[in-house]
Amino acid sequence: MFNKKQPAIDNEIKILAKVLWDYHKLNHALEKADAIMVLGSHDTRVAERGASLWLNGMAEYLILSGGLGNFTLGLWEEPEADKFAKIAMEMGVPKSAIIVENQSTNTGENIQFTQNILKERNLDFQRFIIVQKPYMERRSYATFKKNWPEKLVWVASPEIPIDSYPNEEISMAIVIQSMVGDLQRIKEYPKLGFQIEQEIPQEVWQAFEQLVILGFDQHLIK
Repeated sequence: MFNKKQPAIDNEIKILAKVLWDYHKLNHALEKADAIMVLGSHDTRVAERGASLWLNGMAEYLILSGGLGNFTLGLWEEPEADKFAKIAMEMGVPKSAIIVENQSTNTGENIQFTQNILKERNLDFQRFIIVQKPYMERRSYATFKKNWPEKLVWVASPEIPIDSYPNEEISMAIVIQSMVGDLQRIKEYPKLGFQIEQEIPQEVWQAFEQLVILGFDQHLIK
């Protein structure tokens, strides 16, 4: 997805990145839902967070949605949802509580394909907790509300601060590249009918523009 060579991370970049991180996170106070819906990702900590919420009694069902997307195509051999289901069951979620949607390749399809599965099973959930990476909370919310406006939704993510989020698979540079690209999508996708509008404060957009100048442009819309 990204070129191997990434900009060096200095203190200025960290400050700018924190502005985007704080904007992307919605900090919802979660309420009990009918289903927890974990959106596909290259970050297995998202699956762990979704399973933990289910184990804490936050919903009756755990939906795992994702095929092979931009970050996992060519990297993983099995769909994201299938890998996530194994993680959830290893953590103690019973198979009977799990719904798997393993064909979608983006956030819109996550929701649309899940809608189809629930309709086939005559399941009419009204309240959802969506789980994604911290820096995809806002875009996931905006996409869900565009595709399913009548439903109640809260958004959650792994409870990890930005400085601790990078690991062996996901570097700080990749986190920032992703946040920059997602902010552009929050601005542009409503025009294409993919998301609801989200206000972007001036200081957030200025941080975005500065990060693009500094070389964080690999996840921008072509």
